[in-house]
Amino acid sequence: MFREIQEIGSHAMDIYDFLLAGIDPRLKEYPLMQSPIPMTAILLSYLVFVLYLGPRLMANRKPFQLKEAMIVYNFVLVGLSVFIVYEFLMSGWATTYTWRCDAIDTSDSPQALRMVRVAWLFWFSKIVELMDTMFFVLRKKHGQITFLHIFHHSFMPWTWWWGVGYAPGGMGSFHAMVNSSVHVIMYFYYGLAAAGPQFQKFLWWKKYMTAIQLTQFVLVSVHATQYYFMDSCDYQFPMIIHLIWMYGTFFFILFSNFWIQAYVKGKRLPKQDVKQCQNGTEAYTNGTAAHTTGKCHKNGTSNGISSTSNGSTHHENGSTHMGKMKKA
Repeated sequence: MFREIQEIGSHAMDIYDFLLAGIDPRLKEYPLMQSPIPMTAILLSYLVFVLYLGPRLMANRKPFQLKEAMIVYNFVLVGLSVFIVYEFLMSGWATTYTWRCDAIDTSDSPQALRMVRVAWLFWFSKIVELMDTMFFVLRKKHGQITFLHIFHHSFMPWTWWWGVGYAPGGMGSFHAMVNSSVHVIMYFYYGLAAAGPQFQKFLWWKKYMTAIQLTQFVLVSVHATQYYFMDSCDYQFPMIIHLIWMYGTFFFILFSNFWIQAYVKGKRLPKQDVKQCQNGTEAYTNGTAAHTTGKCHKNGTSNGISSTSNGSTHHENGSTHMGKMKKA
């Protein structure tokens, strides 16, 4: 029995070494890229905090407000996302790429190394964005921590570590550039929403956030689909292209369902965060704006309410959480 365990362990290590051998050597000096173990530990710690430790620590405590921290956080991510988009453009997408079968440049040229750097920075920004859920936990917005939110913030960064490690550039980097472009708009919206009720009048375009997300997924999936109709497209990692196509299609379906539920059928009925309601007015609780568009029920909620917290929109009673479900 002990010998069998040793053999299994030996085979596992062989597979592990084989996988690490495929990591682009130009990334070996970047933080958290020497091995998948540190980033896996970070994501597991995130899950433990979000699902177990955080809620128990906050159970008998009042929610933190964190208004100033959220404003700074969101606008820092706006700046970071702008920089990432610019670097992707200068690294190939606005210079040498054809927007079709663009190969991964494995050389040490300045432009190739620039692409490696921004590819890593894009992945690292996903580690920073784990703070999205931390804010929810500390502010006791448990209704916003959905399965899809946690899936996006944990499993996807784990897969993209391998994607960046194996393919820092080429066709696969298109989704990263588009995603970062969307994040410029999204975190700008979040920053304004976090700033308080006085900024709500500037957020009339909230509905179009979903349209922007849907456009992102269409662009990503269509671009990846080209791969399947090309006679040849070398210097790519097919598994990465497959994952990008699946993520884009998967999230397009989910966001389409959200659009139908929220804006076609009008099923936007949160159960919490609204303590008072007036027909045609706005009620604010803990810095959160609840826009009432229908008649108020006696329990203080209203038909068609949407509530914003940290700038994100969450929808209960079968609807999905917009924005944080995002980011494919």
